[in-house]
Amino acid sequence: MRTVYEFFAGGGMARLGLGPGWSCLFANDVDEKKAATYRANHGDEALSVADIATLSADDLPGKADLAWASFPCQDLSLAGAGAGLSGARSGTVFAFWRLMANLAARGRAPALIALENVCGAITSNEGRDFAALCGAFAEAGYRFGPLVIDAALFVAQSRPRLFLVGVRGDLPLRPDVIAPGPLPLFHTPALIYAMERLPAAARARALWWRLPAPRHAPLTLAEALEDEPADAPWRSDEETARLISLMSPVHRAKLDQAKASGRQQVGAVYRRTRTLPDGQRLQRAEVRFDDVAGCLRTPGGGSSRQMILVVEDEAVRSRLLSARETARLMGLPDSYRLPRSYTDAYHVTGDGVVVPVVDHLARGLFEPLLERQTRAAA
Repeated sequence: MRTVYEFFAGGGMARLGLGPGWSCLFANDVDEKKAATYRANHGDEALSVADIATLSADDLPGKADLAWASFPCQDLSLAGAGAGLSGARSGTVFAFWRLMANLAARGRAPALIALENVCGAITSNEGRDFAALCGAFAEAGYRFGPLVIDAALFVAQSRPRLFLVGVRGDLPLRPDVIAPGPLPLFHTPALIYAMERLPAAARARALWWRLPAPRHAPLTLAEALEDEPADAPWRSDEETARLISLMSPVHRAKLDQAKASGRQQVGAVYRRTRTLPDGQRLQRAEVRFDDVAGCLRTPGGGSSRQMILVVEDEAVRSRLLSARETARLMGLPDSYRLPRSYTDAYHVTGDGVVVPVVDHLARGLFEPLLERQTRAAA
């Protein structure tokens, strides 16, 4: 049985993605509402609700194979204020690293460490935040490699995320999980550029992980929808017309094309504020009809909730995504217990990590690396 510490645990989606072959020794989050969801789905025997900065190695039982940290993204997000790792929320990753150092001092450093965050972490602060994250791995004695994985490879949601995965420097590496260079599916041009600019000490410990491509096509957005969700009723014709009126000519053309297709089409819509060339700020509705939802965002910070359009010939209906639909877009099973409040449920799902992505990392990278460790110790 593999073991994990799950930090910034939210609703426990990383734990769910790792699967039954993993045991969670310790989980931590500071949000009481998310912790309630964690308990509803995983129990509370491993859960600590506390500021990570208050934790020490004495609070963590045993020695974990993996430390997972989906640290807060708000200061690194393109929608955020741009504070980067100096921000109060995203900067909590340094409290995580202090805890890792605390464990290492006691001979309990995890074999693997995985960080997950938005892709804005690659370019934030002109690349210095990415260099700081990589430098933390190197300073702690880990070999590390980055991956950008879009959840659209696994679910009906466009959600690219950065994953930094490190393996403790004293452990053997399996050659088959290391690529000779960047791979187009998981290493973007921005990521390659950022890696090339790393300081020499970090670059000397950097790797390109080889991760297999997914084997199965994801479900479409239409297949993820409920028929008549109670928490997301269909909007009136007038409200739908108002939404359509916010579309630019480009997005109206997408809608007209969907109407002319002769088949039912489902589109995902966000309302965004755009700045025109003359400096005027204008609210726009932007739609996509590619069988994929836009990236789920939590409803705080002024961001709009995502809506859907269902188009059949000239008939157009609109509504919000339901809470269960957002869970499905995160790869959560329908047995997963959501908060009763729509807003609380959206916070849990929108802040989470996509379950099948974690599963793919576990089978394609974590477990092969740990298998080599087990054989070396035998």
